[in-house]
Amino acid sequence: MPEAIDLGLSLQVGKYDVHKMLGKGATGTVYLARDTFSGREVALKTIEPEVFRDPEFGTVYRLQFQNEASLAGKLKHPHIVSILDAVVGEDSGYIAMELVLGGDLSAHTQPGKLLPVADVLQIGFKCCGALEYAFKEGIVHRDIKPANLMLAGGTNVKIADFGAAYLRKSQAVQSVEMGSPYYLAPEQIAGRELTHHSDMYSLGVVLYEMLTGQPPLRAENLHALLRKIVELEPLPPSEVRKGLPKELDVVLLRALRKKPEARYPTWDEFALELSKVVRQVLPADAIPDTEKYVALKRVELLSRLDDADLWELVKAGRWARVDKGRTILRENEKGKSFFFLAEGEVKVTKSGRLLNVVNHSECFGEMAYIWGGELPRHATVESMTRLLLAEFEPEALAQMSGGAQLQLTRALVRNLVDRLVLANTRVTPTR
Repeated sequence: MPEAIDLGLSLQVGKYDVHKMLGKGATGTVYLARDTFSGREVALKTIEPEVFRDPEFGTVYRLQFQNEASLAGKLKHPHIVSILDAVVGEDSGYIAMELVLGGDLSAHTQPGKLLPVADVLQIGFKCCGALEYAFKEGIVHRDIKPANLMLAGGTNVKIADFGAAYLRKSQAVQSVEMGSPYYLAPEQIAGRELTHHSDMYSLGVVLYEMLTGQPPLRAENLHALLRKIVELEPLPPSEVRKGLPKELDVVLLRALRKKPEARYPTWDEFALELSKVVRQVLPADAIPDTEKYVALKRVELLSRLDDADLWELVKAGRWARVDKGRTILRENEKGKSFFFLAEGEVKVTKSGRLLNVVNHSECFGEMAYIWGGELPRHATVESMTRLLLAEFEPEALAQMSGGAQLQLTRALVRNLVDRLVLANTRVTPTR
């Protein structure tokens, strides 16, 4: 992100004290501001009167701004920029947004400035989850491009600018002249009804560009570019940039197919394919966010947690790979955390007697967490194979939303009851 420009004075916009300019675009200016009521720093987007008065695009600009303003408080996802407040007047308006200071992804689409392959794929994976969440809320973004994808540290991405989400078909076609046409899906150019497949195509273009340093299709003028997008197939990314895994060709080219029905049926399927390639390009001991999320997503007892809750759980865990033959818990030692077994098997013993074998996608040690304080462990837990293990401390879980904590606690109680029944069966002598 360009360095913020200090205005050298304090402006007041509504309840916000404006301090610095963060960026200026064709339709508005974004400032660093502070909410005088809460003290929170925000990104404040303002629209000037001349924008709404534009004779050619003023109506579309106004509708986009109103659309984005209407989402205040509605989209709550860790990978979507939160709209906190909005005011739209006759000639101007402003939108207060969550402050994201990592810059947008347009800085990483040029050769020499590309991010590591695994980082790009993890960013794409997180975008898939966010766009699936938006689609379930009835929203197609319609303007996925690097400038609307903000970095919030590491591979944490936040999708911004949902202003185009509700544009009617005629306005969507008209908006081609207003922005970057490289990311438009063929059906978007044709003015047909859009679904999540349109955003999927656009995200495929973004990932292609971030991996190769160029968009999949280029031309000397707008007309030629739009024709290529509708008619021509792009080169496989591994042919554009040497060293890219060929597995990427299959994944990205499917997202870029001309017909929407030929792309991935769901965001989950696209995300899963991206996660498989991440594993291939990272060292064996690395534990990417994609692997953590996929491991939690497949756990039946966590099925009531939504996408946002699962990402909170990913963040709350202390993840590690554990070798075979390691003791994880010892009976009678005090503890307050519980563990999630993403991969592998562990045995549970008490006084040397086998109580249970816990397989992947199961939890153990949850009694102490449910109790709410340190308790002596009732059994010893040892790894029977190499593990992918996550440990959850109460302090980290307390940072999750109240709803997520409630669903997690209910799931752990059900799991504990099942385990106690099994243990009781095994230790009770038969007659």
